[in-house]
Amino acid sequence: MLILTTAVTAGALTLSACGSRDNDAGAGNGEDKKTTVTIGLDAPLTGDLSALGQGIKNSAHLAITNANKTKEVPGITFELTPLDDQAQPTSGQQNATKLAGDKKVLGIVGPLNSSVAQSMQQVAQANNVALISPANTTPDLTQGKDWKQNNRKRQFTTYFRTATTDEVQGAFGGQYAYEQIKAKTVYVIDDQKTYGTGLAAAFSAKFTSLGGKVTGTEHVNPEDRDFKAIVSKVKSANPDLVFYGGEYPAAAPLSQQLKDGGVKVPLMGGDGMYSADYITLNKKSADDYATSVGKPVEQLDSAKKFIADYKAAGYKDRYEAYGGSTYDATWAIIQAVKATVAANGGKLPDNARAKIVEALNKVTFDGVTGPVSFDQYGDTTNTMITAYQVDSAAWKARHSAEYKR
Repeated sequence: MLILTTAVTAGALTLSACGSRDNDAGAGNGEDKKTTVTIGLDAPLTGDLSALGQGIKNSAHLAITNANKTKEVPGITFELTPLDDQAQPTSGQQNATKLAGDKKVLGIVGPLNSSVAQSMQQVAQANNVALISPANTTPDLTQGKDWKQNNRKRQFTTYFRTATTDEVQGAFGGQYAYEQIKAKTVYVIDDQKTYGTGLAAAFSAKFTSLGGKVTGTEHVNPEDRDFKAIVSKVKSANPDLVFYGGEYPAAAPLSQQLKDGGVKVPLMGGDGMYSADYITLNKKSADDYATSVGKPVEQLDSAKKFIADYKAAGYKDRYEAYGGSTYDATWAIIQAVKATVAANGGKLPDNARAKIVEALNKVTFDGVTGPVSFDQYGDTTNTMITAYQVDSAAWKARHSAEYKR
């Protein structure tokens, strides 16, 4: 039903990997001493994508706070070490190296960007530390570059994600555009980054397979904010819809300039566009579309406690698109620690990192976003996608569906 593209590269530094604990006291041995386990986090905490990054950080912090409050793992206290990658692969690799070098770090949540993940995966693998993203969607990260030929091979045994892939999202968008929006022609633009090009390719492949026509394509720099030249090309092509593979800092001015320039059709994008900041930055956002992984947490009974706890915690930033999947990613590491401790007589083993990676492959629980588990590639088994539209200055869910490969 659905398809996509992208490319993967990875380079990294290696460090010695080991288990970690504060002291020699085991959990559950009757002593008051507790073992501290650190969960690292990598996300864009500053810069253009900080709205998403702060939501990721806060949601991970909430999961750890709740685990400590309820003593989810007896004898274990969790702490969070968040690092800022500013959506830059080099910074992500440096952060992964720093976190992997800390023996107390038994898992890392993040990153946001697929291109950043490519720079972190080998570091995590070399140090046998679990890396679990709530937001990466490029299929290559888990299944390799030949997944499009159905030659799928797991790339890194330490890498997992709670967000479904662009094989699902891009094709879902293409089908929704053709069947629900009723667009027959589309102009496709991407930002030349791993995520954006892959998403646009998946969208185009599905859209054309259904009978739609791509009337033009264009590539932009993700730092660009002046799109006058593109506006002229799109207007001449006269499409029913414009699709943008990229993120909201560029998507917002692109949409506004298109409409100011006389292109009176919606802009559609993926989860990188699905942010409240897209609406804040774009006075002409009304009727635009975006897809995002999962169902809206506000519609899930499983997310009611998360939403209430997040509000009660008083975080100044919204949980945004990846709040629920981040909580679940963090909770997956916590559950893997729990299983590892339980299997080792109530204390962390010396090879805790390796055991936690093993445990993640078997983790299953009812999470914020629904049932959480991972397949043979490290991908989430939850393949729900939702289409949203800007209505009355807010994103409104229009359609959700689950995709099975």
